[in-house]
Amino acid sequence: MPSPLRPPAPTTITPTFSLAPGAEALLDGVARGENADLRAYHLRLMALRLGLVAGFDDLLALDAINFTPFDYQIRAARTALRRFRGRGLLSDEVGLGKTIEASLVLKEYLLRQMVQRVLILTPPGLVEQWREELATKFRITDFVANNDEAFRQQGPDAWQNFPLVIASIATARRPEHREKITAELYDLVIVDEAHHLKNRASVTWKLVNELQKRYILLLTATPVQNSLAELYNLVTVLKPGQLKSPKEFQREFVVRGDPRLPKNRGLLRDLLSDVMVRHARSQINLQLPPRRAHTVRLTLHADEQQIYDAIVDLGRRMLSDDGVSSAHRFGVRTLLLEAGSSAAATRSTLRSLAAVKGLDAYRNELLTLAQQADAVQTTAKADALRKLLDAQTATGPGQGKVVIFTQFRATQEMLAQEMRAWGVDFALYHGGLTTAQKDQAIRSFSETTPVLLSTEAAGEGRNLQFCRVLVNFDLPWNPQRIEQRIGRCHRYGQERDV
Repeated sequence: MPSPLRPPAPTTITPTFSLAPGAEALLDGVARGENADLRAYHLRLMALRLGLVAGFDDLLALDAINFTPFDYQIRAARTALRRFRGRGLLSDEVGLGKTIEASLVLKEYLLRQMVQRVLILTPPGLVEQWREELATKFRITDFVANNDEAFRQQGPDAWQNFPLVIASIATARRPEHREKITAELYDLVIVDEAHHLKNRASVTWKLVNELQKRYILLLTATPVQNSLAELYNLVTVLKPGQLKSPKEFQREFVVRGDPRLPKNRGLLRDLLSDVMVRHARSQINLQLPPRRAHTVRLTLHADEQQIYDAIVDLGRRMLSDDGVSSAHRFGVRTLLLEAGSSAAATRSTLRSLAAVKGLDAYRNELLTLAQQADAVQTTAKADALRKLLDAQTATGPGQGKVVIFTQFRATQEMLAQEMRAWGVDFALYHGGLTTAQKDQAIRSFSETTPVLLSTEAAGEGRNLQFCRVLVNFDLPWNPQRIEQRIGRCHRYGQERDV
């Protein structure tokens, strides 16, 4: 007879559990049969994770990134995690690495599984730069951008379907997107160049304030530009009431008659220490190469000098005329700024002012100046620039890189025409380009193109530490704008004198 079938030998299964940080404390309870209810388990786990917020002495992120941050950057990230409880203003001076500090916080939260849905809002030209930094330095590769094809195909519904998004704040504030974004619950929101939130009446401020978020980081090197009220508005997004009501803040902390001058500084500093961290170059041991300023003094061509003097004289008369409205005074001030840049920059404004009803008394004078500006063929500053470029780019392709900043598109167009005639290879960068075109301009400049000709659009946020020569073809009236420009090159990663 055949032998009876024997049952198979029992199989031994040894399960392996991978626990999220903070979950280890549940093991004893599981062994005792506690936490059998799944919902209770998740609530308990959430409570333990929240308890970790005050325990960020050892950052997990430091062992999971591709570089070694500076000590002050680690301290800033730890402060944001511990003291600020994930809601803070990172305000280091230009070029010291606010992006690194915010990304350390992001990486730490991701490793501890404390965030799942993250929204990073940036100026349009910085979206790809953020994605590249996260991937190369922090090994974070799961973010999509709002201009990705997969994202765009889903329209406004994409905000719900993608948990990790880097987006242009200009796109996010459009009504069709704003409605969807504000309906989402985000674990972490990061806003780069957050000085764009300085006006609480703006669409941008309202959007960020309306976002449903557990944690939020605001990044800006210039939390105050024209008024302490700008700082108040930023802090209000983070922690409403921290600086009291607007009227109380004005009364207790702002010197009457000077909106930029604080009083009760000790108390204000204490209140800000709960939400804001700022490092100046003088406070840290960051050995950046020296930066050397060189002023090129020159004499304007006769036709340039005549137009400049005439515009300054006309501007003074119009600004002292009580019959010129405040709106038109703004146009006059713009004209004076343009006159300091180039004759080409003044043409459009001269004609626009000449067409304004209420400025009839100045119309003929404005039109005459516009015609004179049209006739200017060469400029003394452009001649000086050509000599500088000849000297700087003589070292060969990719070596003597130069970035040229101007405030005005008309000046940029004039210089572009001149440089083409000189045979100078350059990349053009301005706010009218698409994100892809901006990224291509920076990529070209970093690789082979010797010159970047840019408006203020690249003066904010772009990393140009591979370039050491910067030309201010004109100067903004706000010195912080000049620092923003210089900080593109004189920043973390720069190895040569600037």
